[in-house]
Amino acid sequence: MALLPVADALAQVLASIDGPVPEEMVPLAACHGRSLARDLAARRTQPPFAVSAMDGYAVRAADCATIPATLTVIGESAAGRGYRGDIGPGEAVRIFTGAPLPTSADAIVIQEDTQALDDGRVEIREAPPVGHYVRPAGLDFAQGAILLEAGRALDAGDIALAAAMNHASLPVRRKPRVAIIATGDELVLPGEEPGPDQIVASNIYALAAIITRAGGEAIDCGIARDTRADVLRVVDAARASEPDILITLGGASVGAHDLVQETLSGIGLELGFWRIAMRPGKPLMHGKLGGLLFLGLPGNPVSAMVCAILFLAPAIRALLGDPLAPQGAPRHPAILGIDLKANDKREDYMRAKLTPRPGGLPLVEPFARQDSSMLGHLARANALLIRAPFAPEAKAGEPVEYLRLADIF
Repeated sequence: MALLPVADALAQVLASIDGPVPEEMVPLAACHGRSLARDLAARRTQPPFAVSAMDGYAVRAADCATIPATLTVIGESAAGRGYRGDIGPGEAVRIFTGAPLPTSADAIVIQEDTQALDDGRVEIREAPPVGHYVRPAGLDFAQGAILLEAGRALDAGDIALAAAMNHASLPVRRKPRVAIIATGDELVLPGEEPGPDQIVASNIYALAAIITRAGGEAIDCGIARDTRADVLRVVDAARASEPDILITLGGASVGAHDLVQETLSGIGLELGFWRIAMRPGKPLMHGKLGGLLFLGLPGNPVSAMVCAILFLAPAIRALLGDPLAPQGAPRHPAILGIDLKANDKREDYMRAKLTPRPGGLPLVEPFARQDSSMLGHLARANALLIRAPFAPEAKAGEPVEYLRLADIF
């Protein structure tokens, strides 16, 4: 059977998602990183009235056409405490940044261009044009304007904007719940003493971090040992937690102890695909278990994380209603730092070091060893260099593409 291309595999995963998860109303202070469920319209105009952009004097520009001009100061306007009267010919109002512009005033003369006189007047030394240092009503936005669109992952700037729009809570997507099951007799948890033939489980925690970064909620369902009964036991417990996605780690290959596909098929797994044209991560499984999206990730740590980057994170973003989810992880251009041999039939994702170059594209240099069990290289990497299937030999200095790990981790 031919291996499925990476792009086709991602398309199948996303096509198997029924739709975004439901929305919930969340207080504004807890919305950072959450995904907006609906377009958000402003509930007010900002600023709601014309205000001063500087400390100085509110004037009628026509009164200052000839300078120096001497005007009578008739009051003061401060933020939250504006001057309520009108400005007549030959008059000015002392004003401060953010204060409402008095009626009939059409310009601000900044403080540095004036001289206060002892008799309650002010000398204007620079002639301001109409609108000088005035922020008109609606400069930022108008009531009813759509300023934040559905599917957006809210950052600090979005939170500030939503607050200025007068929203105390926002409609966001519920965090997709992702149940994680590690499999294998060889696994112990961090902090435990491994037996002679055991290793410490790391994938659970790496996957949880990627899930959280993508906007989901990770559910650690523990370790299933290498028996059908124990795999079923842990899967039943995972399904009871009502996840949106079920992830297994390991047991996805063809060995006698790789029981995941066989065991889950016995309880109704509809297999979408198994094995893809990718390195690392070839033995990836995808399917549906009832209405539950299933991804069976390889047990090798780097393979599992690369599969999570390419397939799990976009699936979470699709459940959050992100319109860019089908594009997967964003690719960036770079310059190759070393010569590379021709690639085989699998799309390659090589751990690499990215180095900025002044005035040009960054330099990307893959590590010499790319074994999928080596987490040390992954921790030192800041990029994954992408090589297409059957890519010819590449020389240092040629253009390439990469994934920036900071975007995902």
